[in-house]
Amino acid sequence: MNGALLRVEGLGVTLSGRAVLKDVSLSFSSRHLVALVGPNGAGKTTLLRALAGLVQSTGTVEVGGDPLSSLPLRERARRFGYLPQGHVVHWPLQVRDIVTLGRYPRGATDPARLSPEDEIAVTRAMQATDITTLAARRVTELSGGERSRVALARVLAVEAPILLADEPTASLDPRFQIDVMKNLRSTADGGVLVIVVTHDLALAARFADTILVLSNGRLVAQGTPEQALSEAVMADVFKVTAYRADYQRERVIVPWTGV
Repeated sequence: MNGALLRVEGLGVTLSGRAVLKDVSLSFSSRHLVALVGPNGAGKTTLLRALAGLVQSTGTVEVGGDPLSSLPLRERARRFGYLPQGHVVHWPLQVRDIVTLGRYPRGATDPARLSPEDEIAVTRAMQATDITTLAARRVTELSGGERSRVALARVLAVEAPILLADEPTASLDPRFQIDVMKNLRSTADGGVLVIVVTHDLALAARFADTILVLSNGRLVAQGTPEQALSEAVMADVFKVTAYRADYQRERVIVPWTGV
């Protein structure tokens, strides 16, 4: 794909002597939401970490035409917003201060002295994740779902051209799962390349432009939701059948029963 924002060729990762990722190649431009799915242990989190340069890998990763290995750490932090699993916070910081940390790659080092641009980015991120009313709360006092939304807001505040999110809907109530995916969809439509790891195939099918299916460290399917979650892939990779329908002008694909 010419002019790709992110291009990967022959990516491989070996951990503790075991090949976790094998010969993964992909290419995506901006304004795209990609869902990365697969069984437990397929290599989804490792792929996300390799894209951000957080784990040693072989092959080529280019960001905006620049080799990832050539980018200083601060520049990588500007180009990637990375949301890991877990959202563990050990310090009793206020929610707004946590979100403000997302502006650090942009030069904001003091939450009390933000530029107008930083203020706008932080406020926008908090509004998008529905945490404005939590701004003065200590993050350690929040529920798991609330902390998840705070963590997502921090990543959105970076305003990076690529957003990597590892299971951002885990532990959230259904309403907030949908809200998070709608937000990621809106973020992609606003010009960002969003790559999200999820176990929820229904949400992936509803919101993603492209679905990548990993199995045993290899990319075994890639395409639109209908293409990537074909009957054969659902049976071979996920060991299930799927219910398929149209609802409110959207395609619905829901795992249905084991095979």
